[in-house]
Amino acid sequence: MARPRRIVLLRHGESQGNIDESIYERVPDHALQLTARGREQARANGRELRVLFGEEPVQAYVSPYLRTRQTFGLLGLDPARLRAMEEPRLREQDWGNLQDVEDIRRQRKTRDAYGHFFYRFTQGESGADVYDRVGAFFETLHRNFERADYPPNVLLVTHGLMMRLFCMRWFHWTVEEFEALSNPGNGEFRTLLLGSDDRYTLDRPFDRWV
Repeated sequence: MARPRRIVLLRHGESQGNIDESIYERVPDHALQLTARGREQARANGRELRVLFGEEPVQAYVSPYLRTRQTFGLLGLDPARLRAMEEPRLREQDWGNLQDVEDIRRQRKTRDAYGHFFYRFTQGESGADVYDRVGAFFETLHRNFERADYPPNVLLVTHGLMMRLFCMRWFHWTVEEFEALSNPGNGEFRTLLLGSDDRYTLDRPFDRWV
């Protein structure tokens, strides 16, 4: 079993939805594009990741949303050392279809009081639903680890909530621990590092709610 030495979780760069909530009324969440700032964040991520991975091969899994695919495309990783596949289970938490922004704002306030893990958007998913998707992805991931030629580096290009839920599942965090953590910012990444004890640790923690 070829367990990777590092698993990098990268949040997409800044997107149109991060600066203009009203766009959710006109453009599907999955079709939102990176802003100019988001594109520069992705290029900066690429410079860091190329140093981190060096000459080693990389297996990438990319959310099918446009902003994550654009982020991945701007990283500039060496295609000769890269395997990549689109992975729908790494998509953003579904909110439903085109949104009424005022309704979403009201639901977000309710979610903050109710809890991000269990609250279900009216036409969408709860955090618990996304957690179940993560579990299904883990089955694929661990089967892939069994390949003798599996790369020493894994890259997931995904979304903030998904990154927290991935770590929650991986490290067996409680719901209370998950609720205490904040999403990383656009263009931030976290790395799971394999230690000499054959266990993974997180290179740096998520920020906590104040």
